[in-house]
Amino acid sequence: MTPPPDAPANADSIREADEITYVDRKMAFICSKGNLDMAYPALIMAHSALNAGVHVDVFFTFWGLDIINKRTMDRLKFTMQGNAAIHFPTLEKYYPGLGDMHFSPLFGALPGMTKLSTWYMKNELQKMEIPPVRDMLEQIAQLGANLWACKLSADMMKLTPRHLHKCVRGIVDADTFIEMSEGAQIIFI
Repeated sequence: MTPPPDAPANADSIREADEITYVDRKMAFICSKGNLDMAYPALIMAHSALNAGVHVDVFFTFWGLDIINKRTMDRLKFTMQGNAAIHFPTLEKYYPGLGDMHFSPLFGALPGMTKLSTWYMKNELQKMEIPPVRDMLEQIAQLGANLWACKLSADMMKLTPRHLHKCVRGIVDADTFIEMSEGAQIIFI
């Protein structure tokens, strides 16, 4: 049966379209936040892009440096504060409709909520076999991603190369990163 022309694309049709070869395709991800839920989007998209043969640069700036800082990378947090879309789909199994209920960001101010929500997110990621941030960094570096730390932010936070994950290629200023990412699709996270 042929789907109607206005039907949404399915995974098979997307894969067929992906058979087009992209020449010299580049993507640059800019990570500006150091929360657990802000680390994974860039790392997962970078991983997918690399698997598709796309050149990838990832630039960590301001609090995004926490993602590559050896002292903080294993302790990234997930907070409900400032996130009006927060909900916990696994609660559906306890009470129908509860999984779709959005929680007020004010819940994040309650003692222990950041610890609980961080535990929840890490647990869900582990169930899906998504590796920890440290391992994701190593995977994308092994696939060919170039990881860069922002010089201004590193200077401000008194970070040197010895503070950063071994996969970070260097500390560069914004001008250098802009030159390196010329012609790339830039995704700011």
